[in-house]
Amino acid sequence: MKAVVLLSGGLDSSTVLYQAKAEGYECYAISFDYQQRHRRELEAAKAIANCVGVKEHRVVSFDLRQWGGSALTDDALDLPEHRAIDQMSETIPITYVPARNTIFLSFGLSYAEAMGAERVYVGVNALDYSGYPDCRPDYIEAMQRVFELGTKQGRQGQAIQIVAPLINLKKTEIINIGNQLGVPWEKTWSCYTGGEVACAVCDSCRLRLAAFEELGLKDVLSYKVGSEQ
Repeated sequence: MKAVVLLSGGLDSSTVLYQAKAEGYECYAISFDYQQRHRRELEAAKAIANCVGVKEHRVVSFDLRQWGGSALTDDALDLPEHRAIDQMSETIPITYVPARNTIFLSFGLSYAEAMGAERVYVGVNALDYSGYPDCRPDYIEAMQRVFELGTKQGRQGQAIQIVAPLINLKKTEIINIGNQLGVPWEKTWSCYTGGEVACAVCDSCRLRLAAFEELGLKDVLSYKVGSEQ
């Protein structure tokens, strides 16, 4: 059995890769260099892929800075900092990258069909990132229909399945699953900034730190000294 796993190198996608491996799939990881501010995550993706022992790890490169539209692809836009977690899902944040998951899933689908894979795993989560329109269950359901209608495999009744096992889980639940699977958190990367040390104040860092704290665990990732956590 073969599966393609969309791997950013973050906490969620790394957990999904380990889960796909534990479910008996031969895993083919695919990561994306879209000239994002936080390209540091690609180092984490490579490290996680090596740890779990994927069959192949591909990095697809393209440049979304050309039209910007997100604080992750336009350095002129400031990243949100120190935001209260309960406010993060009130509006679609400036860190939303236009149609990013549609682009990623399209590459994943093409890769999966070319190699005859049965599944495409993705680590989207609707609870912690409910402001993002392309992390919600109705979006995944719609993309599954695209998988069925837009491929030879799908038209022949053998559609590739999108598997989003974390979509309705809290971050604390994801960490618990990752702990059971042995995900090396110190090799993952969640921070939106482009530094070598996580900032602790962007939305992604704050969500991650809060989840570890809620569980009474220490996040082993290194954070900038003096940051407000």
